[in-house]
Amino acid sequence: MTQPRLTDRSALFRQRARALRAPKLFLHALAAEEIEDRLQMVNKSFTSPAIVTGFRDFWQGKYPGATVVTDDETLALRPGAHDLVIHALCLHWADDPVGQLVQSRRALCPDGLMLAVLFGGGSLQELRATLAQAEADVTGGLSPRVLPMGDIRDLGALLQRAGFALPVADRLPLDLRYDDTLALMRELRAMGETNAMDARQRRVLRRDVLARACDIYARDFAHPEGGIRVSAEMIFLTGWAPDPGQPKPKRPGSATVRLADALGTRENPLED
Repeated sequence: MTQPRLTDRSALFRQRARALRAPKLFLHALAAEEIEDRLQMVNKSFTSPAIVTGFRDFWQGKYPGATVVTDDETLALRPGAHDLVIHALCLHWADDPVGQLVQSRRALCPDGLMLAVLFGGGSLQELRATLAQAEADVTGGLSPRVLPMGDIRDLGALLQRAGFALPVADRLPLDLRYDDTLALMRELRAMGETNAMDARQRRVLRRDVLARACDIYARDFAHPEGGIRVSAEMIFLTGWAPDPGQPKPKRPGSATVRLADALGTRENPLED
């Protein structure tokens, strides 16, 4: 049985190419800053980085010496060739995210670091609800309009499934403001993040549905400072290629020192 596809890859690549005519990649810039902050906390120098991205020129500019590849289903990375792999804001479009992480791990040398950033399930909640309500009101039906995105718990579990050591998942919530729904949609187009789901309707969104969506969004999700509010969420996944020299968690119950003694404080038992 063939697994259903989430993403129409041809449509996604067309959208990215169209976005490059007048790109607005401020969220990529924010992701790059966050990644750099995380790398600075790692006591290690990286000499052979690789980046997986849908926006090659932007990320190549951030890491001039890096190998930059497109997020194809099969990544063009040599096994064991890199000490750092950055999967940059495209994993949410993957039909097989575990496969992408496994390939990233295989591209790492022992004790190499993988750092992935993607949009999480807290992104575009208002737009998702607005379009669904508008379409139901006008047509009586419902079609997929906004990409489903995973939550941090499920995404963090992917690291273990992909075989990474010392896995960590954290999130960065973002509260954004736009003038109106059309301004938000224009910016999503300029980021290459409009609807590229394989199950989407191929025809253009009807004008009456769009007008209804604009009214609902302005009514239900007004920003206190004017315009509309937009929720976004970046999730960062960090994992290491296994290496015998890495620290390993101790077996539960094997501690030989009380935590209170190690901290030099007094233990205050809770009352029953």
